[in-house]
Amino acid sequence: MARKVAYRKKRQNRLAMILVTMVVLMMLVVVAVKSVELREKKEGYDIKVAQLQAEIDAEKARTEEIEEYGKYTQTKKYVEEVAKDKLGLVYEGEIIFKDEN
Repeated sequence: MARKVAYRKKRQNRLAMILVTMVVLMMLVVVAVKSVELREKKEGYDIKVAQLQAEIDAEKARTEEIEEYGKYTQTKKYVEEVAKDKLGLVYEGEIIFKDEN
């Protein structure tokens, strides 16, 4: 009878070990799948960050251009250009040559 009890315990231990191993393997598979998903998400976010950084750089360059244009509009040269181009004004004694086209 002692042999039967020992055999049952040994069999139960094997079954328990197999079940524990299966659970650990299942958890390992789940962790691996989630890890792959997270890597893909991270790569997507890295691409998005690079795109947003490029947009920020472009906007900074545009801001600088606008600031430079704002400074240029405050100069005498700009005022003269606008007066000549838009209003057709000239300096006294200045001669204008036009094409006959």
